[in-house]
Amino acid sequence: LSRGFRQKRRQISVRGLAGLGDVSELRKSFNRHLHFTLVKDRNVATPRDYFFALAHAVRDHLVGRWIRTQQCYYERDPKRIYYLSLEFYMGRTLQNTMVNLGLQNACDEAIYQLGLDLEELEEIEEDAGLGNGGLGRLAACFLDSMATLGLAAYGYGIRYEFGIFNQKIVDGWQVEEADDWLRYGNPWEKARPEYMLPVHFYGRVEHTAEGAKWVDTQVVLAMPYDTPVPGYKNNTVNTMRLWSAKAPNDFNLQEFNVGDYIEAVLDRNLAENISRVLYPNDNFFEGKELRLKQEYFVVAATLQDIIRRFKSSKFGCRDPVRASFETFPDKVSARTGKFLWALYPGDVDRLRRMSVIEEGDCKRINMAHLCVIGSHAVNGVARIHSEIVKNSVFKDFYDLEPEKFQNKTNGITPRRWLLLCNPGLAEVIAEKIGEDFITDLSQLKKLLQFVDDEIFIRDVAKVKQENKLKFSAQLEEQYKVKINPSSMFDVQVKRIHEYKRQLLNCLHAITLYNRIRSNPTKSFVPRTIMIGGKAAPGYHMAKMIIKLITSIGEVVNNDPYVGDRLKVIFLENYRVSFAEKVIPASDLSQQISTAGTEASGTGNMKFMLNGALTIGTMDGANVEMAEEAGEENLFIFGMRVEDVEAMDQQGYNAKKYYDRLPELRQAIDQISSGFFSPRDPGCFHDVVNMLMYHDRFKVFADYEAYIQCQGQVDELYMNPREWTKKVIKNIASSGKFSSDRTITEYAREIWGVEPSALKIPPPNLPREYVHEDRRPT
Repeated sequence: LSRGFRQKRRQISVRGLAGLGDVSELRKSFNRHLHFTLVKDRNVATPRDYFFALAHAVRDHLVGRWIRTQQCYYERDPKRIYYLSLEFYMGRTLQNTMVNLGLQNACDEAIYQLGLDLEELEEIEEDAGLGNGGLGRLAACFLDSMATLGLAAYGYGIRYEFGIFNQKIVDGWQVEEADDWLRYGNPWEKARPEYMLPVHFYGRVEHTAEGAKWVDTQVVLAMPYDTPVPGYKNNTVNTMRLWSAKAPNDFNLQEFNVGDYIEAVLDRNLAENISRVLYPNDNFFEGKELRLKQEYFVVAATLQDIIRRFKSSKFGCRDPVRASFETFPDKVSARTGKFLWALYPGDVDRLRRMSVIEEGDCKRINMAHLCVIGSHAVNGVARIHSEIVKNSVFKDFYDLEPEKFQNKTNGITPRRWLLLCNPGLAEVIAEKIGEDFITDLSQLKKLLQFVDDEIFIRDVAKVKQENKLKFSAQLEEQYKVKINPSSMFDVQVKRIHEYKRQLLNCLHAITLYNRIRSNPTKSFVPRTIMIGGKAAPGYHMAKMIIKLITSIGEVVNNDPYVGDRLKVIFLENYRVSFAEKVIPASDLSQQISTAGTEASGTGNMKFMLNGALTIGTMDGANVEMAEEAGEENLFIFGMRVEDVEAMDQQGYNAKKYYDRLPELRQAIDQISSGFFSPRDPGCFHDVVNMLMYHDRFKVFADYEAYIQCQGQVDELYMNPREWTKKVIKNIASSGKFSSDRTITEYAREIWGVEPSALKIPPPNLPREYVHEDRRPT
């Protein structure tokens, strides 16, 4: 980084002020950790040692706040929120911690004075990839919001030894590599062996005079690892507790010990495999015994822990242990369901539809029905999704208990998804409306008054161009492809799945290519089409889609007639830390799932907040984004849910579109004939066969509207001022999509707790000092 750029970075107010005391303290702390924690001096220390020294120095600032937060909860005994998830897709922690503690500028200056570069050190940290995509990342955003809103919240999950696989592209195909994220250690976690708990598996039930007893079980120990979750500048630090499976010391020794001690010790792996690896499926149920064990393991350990904490809490008297559980629901958000089978006598069809046990060749448990029955509230995650849940997915249950069903539209944390990843844009916004938007994103509405402000329009466009230049440099280094930074950055990043319709994007890319080839002298709006995401390892069609994208890129990017007017790039190993780079650099966000298939989507919100325009269907949260910003400020196309349902009734005939639309036919024929796979002409037979004869997601039905809509995108992009005005309107309308709003709704309408504006006093002030104002003092 040039000194000039660093000066600019350091003056950014939203990164916190770099007090001289803070800087010199951080330098001392860094050197102390390098020496005492890492046992290195500057002669032999590696960049990774420097990262760990900095991480420990920053972590030191969390510890006092973490302890004090937990003391506060013990004293006040608020109702606790327990968020159980098999996935927490946290990404990197260093920069997020610096942002939320207001330490970023101080760290930047301290590290600069030490002759090092902060961004280089940040790049060394491994992503905590304990999630697949939207669901796991949502859990992470929710933890950030719950801490920022001062809720006594705990995230509970599994400490997978191997997270989501690393994706390598070899010869155009996805190859999976194990994600050994703990190889160098994790500076943010603290093992808590003193809170280890037993979890029982297998065995049998014995009926005795004293009642039923569960005997002959196999015991696995759940070892907790705690990670701090800091709120934004409010001194609250909550806990994410992840369980790791450990074999007890007598595992396989007592029961099976016939002298083979070595074998018995090796068999400890069988117990410890429970927390070995994250199942790599997104939006797909895998009915495997290990997966069920993981689900039971996290629930059994967590419930024991919740009950232990409830029993040992202070509650206005000095009893060492709570014996009565009458107040349990007041302190813990959960409730048992009603029994269903006493209702609807004689309505056999309805009872069968609603049953938890599905009869058939082999009896199966319907987990979704079990969930609905056992919950006191059920919600969809965008308005359209909640309506589908009530009207079709759980219609019978909705008819029975309509009051149980709600909507809570998903959101994203503006700390990571604006402040951290796009400081340039955050600063331009703060100059206009101040900094309060960081914890109250609805304040972005104030930007609407600057929609015609020429200086603001210029500043917003300039930040986008800077982000694009920086991202282009990174891309060229990685892919050795020359990017045209003035081209439209057209981006679709998400898990590869048929319903997300990356194939529709491919058809547009091929159509553009064919148009350029047949009119080489015509002027075209230059585009860099970027598609990224992982395919589940067992999902054949998703892997074929990746191969198709890379194959199209091979042809397009090496065609001299095309030049820099069109590039197609597959972004390898898409993950949280990569999203933080690509999203701020994007011009166009593709959200093109078949209407009625994407529950909400959250990537759509991240692009909107970071100044990209959306091309999308009326699906998931796109519907509400269009409502907030005005449909004219998004590029909405294609079938609505009603159209899809009507087409399901009459039958979808792909060949009809193939016959009627020459450009579509040409693209399909090229894929089919081996134009994009000359060394293996039949390579994409399965893809073409699916699109023509059994496409559940009706790609061809939306092709014409999509191509036409992309034409409108091109037209607007040629008018940069009008494009940027639409960008500003989108940013100004994205306030609803903060996870702070989502969590506030959950808290008030489901959990029965009120977010708190109380600021816990920092460790250097007495505990009695409490500040009502949430802003830093």
